[in-house]
Amino acid sequence: MSVPVIREFLETLRVQRWDDHRYYHHSRINQSLHLLSACSFVVAYALLFIDPAMAALLAWGVSMTSRQAGHFFFEPKGYDQVNQATHEHKEEIKVGYNLRRKVVLMAAWALAPALLWFTPSLGGLIEPATDTAGYIHDVGIFWLALGVGGLIFRTVHLFFLFNVQTGLAWMTKILTDPFHDILLYYKAPLALLRGEWIDPHHAQHHAQQSR
Repeated sequence: MSVPVIREFLETLRVQRWDDHRYYHHSRINQSLHLLSACSFVVAYALLFIDPAMAALLAWGVSMTSRQAGHFFFEPKGYDQVNQATHEHKEEIKVGYNLRRKVVLMAAWALAPALLWFTPSLGGLIEPATDTAGYIHDVGIFWLALGVGGLIFRTVHLFFLFNVQTGLAWMTKILTDPFHDILLYYKAPLALLRGEWIDPHHAQHHAQQSR
């Protein structure tokens, strides 16, 4: 891969990260929940090499629920004065999973345990669990497959919507978001304790990035 291609890829990644931060992370509660999500995701990454099912249970049960709760319940959805954009506009131009797509993804996550409860073998695709521990393990593996599948599906989808670079940059962003979010939001809980509900530095960051 040539140096110009690498530079272009890194710039695409930077823009995607910046757009995600400036459009969807104004709330200090959302930022704090993203910090919790990021820390638990890092632990889940380590667990992947030891117990993949437990890693997925942690990633979906703690990381994803806290992360998406921040977006759905605490992030402002009115007119964005800093970025001069409506919520609808932000949803339309969102590269990855916007809130509508996230509803579908989270619905699949929530339905997985019920599906495995009523059809333990998934129509003969897997060996059915015989006890509670086996059932929980199967749920974890199902969630792991759902996460990997959702990542690959959207990445390939972006290949066709935009180009391969956009898709690969988004996949890289998603996989490295936990580490990046820790660097971005480690001060958010303290700011929240000081009574800051909305990040007052968003406008300043916007001005710096726009130069």
